[in-house]
Formats: sequence, C-alpha cells, structure tokens
Amino acid sequence: MRLILTVMCSFIPYLYSSSPHRPCSSPISRPPPRIRPCRLSRFATALVATSALLLASVAWLSLVFSPTTSRCWHLLKDWEDNHLWNKRYHHPIVTPPPPPPSPPSLPALPLFDHEFRNRSLSEIDKLDLSMNHLMFGIAGSSQLWERRKELVRLWWKPSQMRGHVWLEEQVSPEEGDDSLPPIIVSEDSSRFRYTNPTGHPSGLRISRIAMESFRLSLPNVRWFVLGDDDTIFNVHNLLAVLSKYDPSEMVYIGNPSESHSANSYFSHNMAFGGGGIAISYPLAEALSRIHDDCLDRYPKLYGSDDRLHACITELGVPLSREPGFHQWDIKGNAHGLLSSHPIAPFVSIHHVEAVNPLYPGLSTLDSLKLLTRAMSLDPRSVLQRSICYDHTHKLTFAISLGYVVQVFPSILLPRDLERAELSFSAWNGISQPSEFDLDIKLPISSLCKKPILFFLKEVGQEGNATLGTYSRSLVKDDLKTKLLCFPRSLPLHKVDKIQVSGFPLSKNWHLAPRRLCCRATPTTTNEPLRLTVGQCGKIILGSTISSQ
Repeated sequence: MRLILTVMCSFIPYLYSSSPHRPCSSPISRPPPRIRPCRLSRFATALVATSALLLASVAWLSLVFSPTTSRCWHLLKDWEDNHLWNKRYHHPIVTPPPPPPSPPSLPALPLFDHEFRNRSLSEIDKLDLSMNHLMFGIAGSSQLWERRKELVRLWWKPSQMRGHVWLEEQVSPEEGDDSLPPIIVSEDSSRFRYTNPTGHPSGLRISRIAMESFRLSLPNVRWFVLGDDDTIFNVHNLLAVLSKYDPSEMVYIGNPSESHSANSYFSHNMAFGGGGIAISYPLAEALSRIHDDCLDRYPKLYGSDDRLHACITELGVPLSREPGFHQWDIKGNAHGLLSSHPIAPFVSIHHVEAVNPLYPGLSTLDSLKLLTRAMSLDPRSVLQRSICYDHTHKLTFAISLGYVVQVFPSILLPRDLERAELSFSAWNGISQPSEFDLDIKLPISSLCKKPILFFLKEVGQEGNATLGTYSRSLVKDDLKTKLLCFPRSLPLHKVDKIQVSGFPLSKNWHLAPRRLCCRATPTTTNEPLRLTVGQCGKIILGSTISSQ
C-alpha cells in the first residue's frame, strides 16, 4: 500500500507541469496570442484511474480476508440458514391434506425389563437364563387337543414356565387342571389370501403365533419359543442352547428337516416349527410390525413355517442351526435316529405319534413317559452316546443313554457307528438313504453281525449319578441266528440285563461337546453287567472295557 502511494506521488509534479514551447492541447505549436491553461494529458488520466482502481482492490482484499470479517460472515450465514429453514419447512405455504386414519400403533416396548436395560452382553450373561425368560407359543388344534394335551403335560412345568396353547376355537377346560398352559383362541386370519392348492389356511393362523404372543406384552421375556402340541421339549437343554446367543440381537434358531425333499421344497435355511423355533425379543418385535403386511405378499406358500421364514428373510436374519432340534419328518421305527443322536444337547422331537413306540412292549404314551423320566433325572446326558470295547471277546458296546445299549459281535470303528441306521422312512414314504440330509447307513443284513439290543426298562438315582437298567430285547430271529451262526454263540447270551451308571456332565459341556467315555465296573457272578459312563478327561484318547 505504501509503495503504491509513493509511486503515485512521484508522478504528481509531472502531471501538472507545462511547457511554453509545446502546449499540452496539441503536439503542433500554435501562435502565441492564443495560449490556454495546461490540461492533464490522456496518459496521465489513465494512470490515475488505474492507480485508483488498484488501490481500491488492495483495500477490498485486505478487508475481506481479515479474521474479523470471516467471523462476521459465518455468523451471518448461520443466521440466514436457520431462518430460511424455519420459514421453508416449519411454515409451509400449502398445508397437505390430513392422512387417512390408520390402525392404532403398538406402544413402544422396552427391550427388556428395567433390570436389563443399558446393560452389556457380559453383564446379561452373569444373570443366568431361566425358564421365566421364555415365552412358549404352542400351536394346536381344538379337534386334537383332548389327546395331544397328554403329550404337553409330559414336559410342561406350570410353576416355572410361561406360555399358551393357541387353538382355532375354544375348548371346554377341565376344572382344577393347572398342569397345562392356558389356552388362547387365535385371531381371525380369514382376511389374508391363501392360494396354495395342497396346503391348509391354518398355516396363516399358526404363522401369527409369534406376533400375537409378543403383543401380550408380558414382562421380562427374552425368547419366544414356538412348537406344536405333539412336540416334546427338553427345556433344560433348550436353556443351555439359548444361553450361547445374545438375546438383545435379532436371532432365529432352529433346524431344518431330516427329509431332503422337504428341505428342497421349503428351504434348507428354514427352521421347521415342529422341531421348535426360538426367536429373540428384538426379532419378535420387528416381526410384529411387518408380519401382516408380509403375509399378503406370500399367498402361495404352503404352511406356517415357510411364511414365518419368508418374513424373517425380509428382515435379513439368517437361521442359526442347532442340531438338537428334531423335526422328525419320519415314519416307522425311530431306532436309527435315537441310537445315533448328534454330539449336541438333545432339545426336542416331533411327530411322536407317527412313529412306533420308542421302547418295545410299551405304548406311545408310556414310552414317552419313560423317556421324559430319564430326561428329568439327567437332562444333559439323555441320548448322548458312548462307545467302548471288550477286546478279549471282540465286542463293541454302543450306548445311547436313556434309550438303548447295542452289543455288536465284532469290533466296529467309531466312524461306522456315527451313521444313523436306516430303520425308518421319510414322511413321503421314501426309505432311500439319498432321501435324508443325514449320514445314513443301510441296516446290517447278516444275522450273525446284527447287534443285541438292551432297551431302557427303568431309571433312578444313585448318589449324584443316574442308574438305568436295560433289558435284553427278544427278537423273533434268535433261534434262526443260533442255527446260522453256529458254532459261534450270540454275544452275552447269558446276560439279560445291563446296568449303566451315568455321571452328570459339566455345566459348559454344550459349549465344546464330546462323545462320552465308558468303562466296566467289577461285579459279582450273580450281578448284571455294569457300565459306567461319564465325561471324558482332557488327556483321555479313548476308552475300553475289560473282558467279563
């Protein structure tokens, strides 16, 4: 700035100087009689104008980029934005017409009871999951309830559990019968379209049980558990499985069918409701908001499970598979599945009326009473397997706790015993290994290689262990086997009973499950053969039994 002023001042003397010989008005000399005052030259005028413009520009730039000006500019900008926003959006010129009336919205429900709000997963884990945190939704039929209620009674604990049986119409309750869950009549679902030619519209009603259970707004619910009135639950193991998951997230737990055809028709990533489905509270809350609209988008689906799966898929939640949930889409003899249960907690079975009685000589109901008796004494160990050998007599013992002891007349490797024997057919009548999404093996055809079966007869408590008595099963081919397999006699041909002592598993066995170990317990001559089964030690590589 100072430099510019100095340059301009240096030109001032020259701008106002005159010459007597060459007037400023003309480059040509004129006669002296008409001399006029000196005027600014054109060059000087241009120079003054340029200098003035340059001076004004420098002054303007200095003002614009000063700190004070920047602060003023930002304050002005903020003031304009706020006032323009309020004017534009909070006071519209044209008021839109009021929206049409909508159904009343659901109240905003807390994720958990007040004691669980704002707590991390680690803090929630410290508070053990209990039966009171589960809400059961049992799908039933009023026409079958008189018979099916006896199945529910086997596992339901009224003083510890919460839930309801959902029927299409009311039935006459038995006075003074508090051993069953209360009955609720489902809402009318006839307003939804159903166009599947082979299914039944009851699938619409049953698919809404999770939503209707949520809308009951019972406090302190973490999981909604769905099942049928012919489902048997091992609730202790159900709690153990659910405790692995975060109930504050959207979680969908279950297992597909054993039938490959059923999985291919519905989905290999769908939980089948008869085997049980567990839905976390946040997922149930989300379903309650979209479920009815979702049903209108799937009128062609077959039943309830696929509709529920379709709506959960729209929410982007995948299936968390747990092999202890069993749909049991099978008919006939379930021995192959019961004797080769996965090394995982046994949670449920379904279609128990469609298979033969589980134990020979008992009715279906009495068989289930014996199974649930073993389940109540040691829920973690029931149906868990153990394999041990008598190398002296070349025998293999395959134990399924609470069900059967199989004695094979040869040494069989564990890999061969892991596969389920095909003793049943699928729900569609097919009995080929390729029909099942399981490791299946064909039944042993040679009579001399078939196992001798000892089925559970009674079970009780012995100290901190369970003591089960397994009785030899009489087979119609025993005489034929003796003749064809001569001179080798049947294994343990003088043994009618085997006692199995089972020690309880650790609380966290389900987190890293392992097949159980067994050993022989010395007995006297008149006492039955006794095996002891329990959790393997970490350094134990295998287990054998001594010869008897």
